[in-house]
Amino acid sequence: MKYVAQKHVKKGFLILTASLSTLCASLVMAGEQTGAGTQAADYRQSIEAWRTRRHEGLARSDGWLTLVGLEWLKEGENRIGSGAENDIRLSGGPEFWGSVNLQGDKLHFVSGSDQVTIGGEVLQQAELIPDSRGESTLVASGSVSFYVIFRESYALRVKDSQAPARLNFKGVENYPVDEAWRINGRFERADAGAAIEISNVLGQISELPVFGTFEFDRDSKTHRLLAIGDIHSRNLWFIFADRTSGRGTYGAGRFLYSDGMPVDGHLLVDFNKAYNPPCAFNPYSTCPLPPPENRLDLKVTAGEKDYHPDAD
Repeated sequence: MKYVAQKHVKKGFLILTASLSTLCASLVMAGEQTGAGTQAADYRQSIEAWRTRRHEGLARSDGWLTLVGLEWLKEGENRIGSGAENDIRLSGGPEFWGSVNLQGDKLHFVSGSDQVTIGGEVLQQAELIPDSRGESTLVASGSVSFYVIFRESYALRVKDSQAPARLNFKGVENYPVDEAWRINGRFERADAGAAIEISNVLGQISELPVFGTFEFDRDSKTHRLLAIGDIHSRNLWFIFADRTSGRGTYGAGRFLYSDGMPVDGHLLVDFNKAYNPPCAFNPYSTCPLPPPENRLDLKVTAGEKDYHPDAD
């Protein structure tokens, strides 16, 4: 009887041990699944937060949705105002804002109204700094403002914080968040001083520094993108097009920044953060276009879709 009892005890112990092992394995598996689920949820929330910040940036009172004009300056005096007799007619403010005098690379504004501020102050006159030389000088009256940009020649970029495009903005449609488009690809540094010529929507060409090439595998093919940046960059910039361009996404391509800089020959690029250039929102921007090297033979079904304000 003693032997039988011991035998039953041993058998019970083995059953209990097996049950505990099964339970522990189940708990570990459940923990792994919970952890994976939490990570996926955290990632989705991070992308949604990024999209919220993107929406807020577009909806700002000085964002791209407020751009209402691009006016090229002629040499000499350029009379500006809401009146029909001006060289450049604005949508609001006084009939005569004043004059921008362009002499070579010098831009001088002479005010014609105390309703106009120059750099936030009511001044009689001031030199205007274009965007090519630092922070542009803002000239404003009410909801309308302008500043000088340089794109081979000088022009006024005109904005209105009460533009219908901004007031009616409800957001940009995106593809569903897909972590598979968060790619830790290979990165090859370019030679020092490497650069590429990039054309813009006006047909103008500028030279931008190339930091290297991002390479990744997708749909059984290897794809490459040239990364714009230099040793001072915190992220690398991609101007790219793909097989969704004009077929669901903006026809002239999209922009994208890497998540940080390359580490040990790898670079993290999240296509869920691909976004439309300013030209998708107004006809007055001077957006750069994707170079031939950055036209992917691939459908990038991630990030922002094309913007159709009439559908809002």
